[in-house]
Amino acid sequence: MSVNEKWRKALQLFGIFFKIGAFTFGGGYAMIPLIEYETAEKRQLIDKQEISDIVAIAESTPGPIAINSATFVGYRSCGVLGSAMATLGVVLPSLCIIMVIAFFLRQVMDNVYVQYAFFGIRAGVLALIAKAVVNFYKRADHGVFGITVMVAAFLWSAILDWSVIALIALCAVAGIVYCTYARKKGWME
Repeated sequence: MSVNEKWRKALQLFGIFFKIGAFTFGGGYAMIPLIEYETAEKRQLIDKQEISDIVAIAESTPGPIAINSATFVGYRSCGVLGSAMATLGVVLPSLCIIMVIAFFLRQVMDNVYVQYAFFGIRAGVLALIAKAVVNFYKRADHGVFGITVMVAAFLWSAILDWSVIALIALCAVAGIVYCTYARKKGWME
């Protein structure tokens, strides 16, 4: 890839992630369906299976999932330059919006219409997060092992409220042990 093509693709990544960062409320999980649509479906920069892998990696590395996802997608499609531009693109809108909100927050938080707007935004964010859950479920392992790990992880995180870091580590270990055993038994290729 020539230098011009690389810069063109990096600027495209900046634009994609700037748009996602500017028009998505609710954090990283709400951004996942938009990242998937913009990068995998609309522009084919990566494929849908890579989105699942990227989100799994982004979720298990330190930092916000949206920033980590942008970094990984950018790197996967355009190397270090793409990684930097995608990350800058997803961070810049939030930074600008937070600076403006912080300046005006005290003046507008008591406004009833602002409160109503946030009420509606929360409902929309919940729908985006639910869509991300459904999309991941469709691509997940639906065998006994996958469902067992999913239910156990849900119970661990939602009911027991234990460490998410330990949960991710245990799920990774369970996956390694199961897949190693399954390969030895000839259940997997």
